[in-house]
Amino acid sequence: MSGHSQVYDLIIVGAGPAGITAAVYAARKKMDLLVLTTNVGGQVVLSSEIENYTGFQYITGDELGAKFQEHLKKYKFDFKMEEVEKVEREGGLFRSTSKVGTYLCKTAIIATGRKPRELKVQGETEFKNRGVTYCATCDGPLFEGLDVAVVGGGNSALEAVLQLIKIAKSVYLLHRGSQFGADTVLVEKVKASDKVKIWLNTQVKEIVGDKLVTGIRVQRNGEERLLSVQGVFVEIGAVPNSDVIGFVEKNRAGEIIVNCKCETSVPGLFAAGDVTNVPQKQIVVAAGEGCKAALSAFRYLSQK
Repeated sequence: MSGHSQVYDLIIVGAGPAGITAAVYAARKKMDLLVLTTNVGGQVVLSSEIENYTGFQYITGDELGAKFQEHLKKYKFDFKMEEVEKVEREGGLFRSTSKVGTYLCKTAIIATGRKPRELKVQGETEFKNRGVTYCATCDGPLFEGLDVAVVGGGNSALEAVLQLIKIAKSVYLLHRGSQFGADTVLVEKVKASDKVKIWLNTQVKEIVGDKLVTGIRVQRNGEERLLSVQGVFVEIGAVPNSDVIGFVEKNRAGEIIVNCKCETSVPGLFAAGDVTNVPQKQIVVAAGEGCKAALSAFRYLSQK
């Protein structure tokens, strides 16, 4: 395994808004730094339109991701596109293991973000990327002129509907609750469109198709129906990517518990962004948390 000779001051796992900001701050503090990630930008690049990131009244996810990448390139540090499989303790150090190598560090920041939650219904896995998708921004354009269904009742579900109104022929919005958890502004915009059929108290039972999705079987008020759609957008929230690490305290949702300094239950180990229990999953919040985590790691090392 490679990398054993060197012990980094800090390893950051993940390069979404939290990991990138942490890297910028750590690099400016001249920390001996390694970033390990599978992509740059995290969930940012899945957003089509961002209107709430301070300083940019409007920017696309791709553009903001590109700006993040540009900012990173200003600094010199080790950066590897490798998926971390586990983070463990090794003596007083931490060890990050990917398929490619093993890397040791004195402090670590876990900034691995979240991934979409699945419906766990029949046909979902089978038709993934064949009509079933978890990203309206990435895949919406493929469904031009088609009938689609969006499953969910939060902001991400309603934002998906608003994107799809411009693309699809018609949109079913299927929500198992009796009311939406989304912002009122979004709900009103969705209700104003004659392309959208809103079905509340609706459970998805199965996704059906041949080579591609042809329909979605739902149960509503005790009655089963098969809706004819060619696309199913699953927007029922996300789960933290916290499986890479086991020896740290997490909450019931699997989020890594941090205090306001981004410290975890393990000294020298920090976490930032959507993988933590910080309540608002927002780009600007994750970026701020990444800053705090890097400065906390720096302070931890200077006090050692």
